[in-house]
Amino acid sequence: MSPVPIHGLLLEELEAFCKEQGQPSFRAKQIWDWLYVKRAASLDEMKNLPAPFRAQLAENFSFQCLEKLEIKGAPGETQKLLLKLVDGELIEAVLIPARTRRTVCVSTQVGCKMACAFCASGQCGFRRNLTAGEIVEQVLLATDVYGERPTNIVYMGVGEPFDNYDETLKSVRILNHPDGLGIGARKITISTSGVIPGIERLAGEGLQVELSVSLHAPENELRSKLMPLNKRYPLDALMQACADYTAKTKRIITFEYTLIKDLNNSAAQARQLVKLLKKFSCRVNLIPLSPVEEFAGERPDSETMKAFFQTLEKAGINTTLRDSKGSALKAACGQLRARSL
Repeated sequence: MSPVPIHGLLLEELEAFCKEQGQPSFRAKQIWDWLYVKRAASLDEMKNLPAPFRAQLAENFSFQCLEKLEIKGAPGETQKLLLKLVDGELIEAVLIPARTRRTVCVSTQVGCKMACAFCASGQCGFRRNLTAGEIVEQVLLATDVYGERPTNIVYMGVGEPFDNYDETLKSVRILNHPDGLGIGARKITISTSGVIPGIERLAGEGLQVELSVSLHAPENELRSKLMPLNKRYPLDALMQACADYTAKTKRIITFEYTLIKDLNNSAAQARQLVKLLKKFSCRVNLIPLSPVEEFAGERPDSETMKAFFQTLEKAGINTTLRDSKGSALKAACGQLRARSL
């Protein structure tokens, strides 16, 4: 068996390992500090750990399960990382700097099962889930590129986070831990294409993370064409799950809506969307389509998008019309994909 990625362990799991090895529990906190605060590059740097114990750690755990193959984009601008996993699979992650934020967009799977029509991530099918350690290491590699700790994490890269629920939530707890990277729960956003069991489970986690739900159509027939998952979790059931989530957590959901010319951007569809969402407090992100080779759609013109936006705003729905950063790098919404060598 391959060594377990150490960055996929919760602090409590490290404490249990130390106990098994006859080490005092404070050793776990020393390791945690080396991993996430001092950012040690190797076990040899962990000088306050006994050498025999460091050997035990090396025997049981791997300290690097991702290799940074390529960085596209200039420092200070959106950058895309091509990352190689230990089994040779490739994923992508994105750094999105802003004036007061350093955001990292992470992947949760190699490929994706959802097969959304306009998204590159699932065009080559699904290969496997990522482990919590592989998700956390994406953030650590982004930290190296940024030169400092990221402020925000968005689970919007390759894959459906709720199709890999346990490892995704484990990574959230590791990244959120106050004695480690300490990224605030409200600075972490999990995006789903509408996996209702995941929404229901997240409502009971007691985490104040942000939830983002992809809609992309205001009625079932079109949404099923764009997002096959809608046949399993249709809009009525999804909206009820979202309303229940909001009622239980008191958290406002953000709905993502990609605008596609002559497909989902009409005035009538804007009114349908208002009718769908006006039942509870929420936010809407309107995102012009980013080009994907396998999808023939185009983004609407500016006036059409503005009119769609104004319909939602006039109805009292908190709406943002934004442009995805990184389109030139194929790093924008819907453009990330699992790649092969």
